Amino acid sequence: MTDDVFDRVIARITLNRHADPATSYVARLTAKGRAKIAQKLGEEAVETVIAAMGKDRGEIVGEATDLMFHLAVLLVDAGLSFDDIRAELERREGVSGIAEKASRKV
Repeated sequence: MTDDVFDRVIARITLNRHADPATSYVARLTAKGRAKIAQKLGEEAVETVIAAMGKDRGEIVGEATDLMFHLAVLLVDAGLSFDDIRAELERREGVSGIAEKASRKV
């Protein structure tokens, strides 16, 4: 078992996505398809923004946790993990955000 909580979350989501939707939130959400997963991720992002505007640290942490969880569900559905995100962050490390954005294909 890994010490990284994000890796453990990905492993648990991977395991639960084929569980009984009557007893597993991940299985229920996965059964609704990627569009529903993405919609839920968007809802959690908005809730995180609203929490940030209120400046309550505990509320921000709670909403950001929901956001990261739903991002993990989306990543697993797409066959990805936080390792893919880590690799991209490492690739971008030391590159100006302005320069990185300008280098993207339109």
